[in-house]
Amino acid sequence: MNNFYKKTKGHKGFTIIELLITVSILGILASMGLPGFLETINSTRLTTKANELVASLNFARSEAIKRNTAVYVANTSNSDKRNWKGGWVIFIDNNGNETFNKNTDILLKEYPALESGYSLRVGGNIENWLAYKPTGLYTTSTGRLNDSFQLCTMDKDKKSSRKITLNSIGRTRITKNNVSKCV
Repeated sequence: MNNFYKKTKGHKGFTIIELLITVSILGILASMGLPGFLETINSTRLTTKANELVASLNFARSEAIKRNTAVYVANTSNSDKRNWKGGWVIFIDNNGNETFNKNTDILLKEYPALESGYSLRVGGNIENWLAYKPTGLYTTSTGRLNDSFQLCTMDKDKKSSRKITLNSIGRTRITKNNVSKCV
């Protein structure tokens, strides 16, 4: 029985106190870094979604030039023309009604709805579609130009936003945290 309690030479290890202190310090350091890390993840997701929209607009513009015909980018949501959260399609409007029709129009690309937690709205000039002409310039459903898309998180924090501006000649620009109002 005495051998059980004897110290062995060369036995190395941590005491429970040392282990608890180390784990506590790691927990404190992790809790200080976590909010910044989550903010970085959210910012990266917004940038990815903004880049996807810009890529789709650039694709539509290049297809219009390449095919020498108007290429439409249209909101797939029928309920709210200014809310593009439900996704969008890029198509060639063969029947001339400015609305995508599976039977007559040529679908070039379809973009699905954004996952919950994000909103994508346009200003008052685009509403439900824009079309790139063969010259690379664009027109809108309202006939007015110079508009923007506002991409926000659903917490409506302007710091977590991207503004995709479309100028009068059809070029896009992304600005960070520059949305006047997230809805």
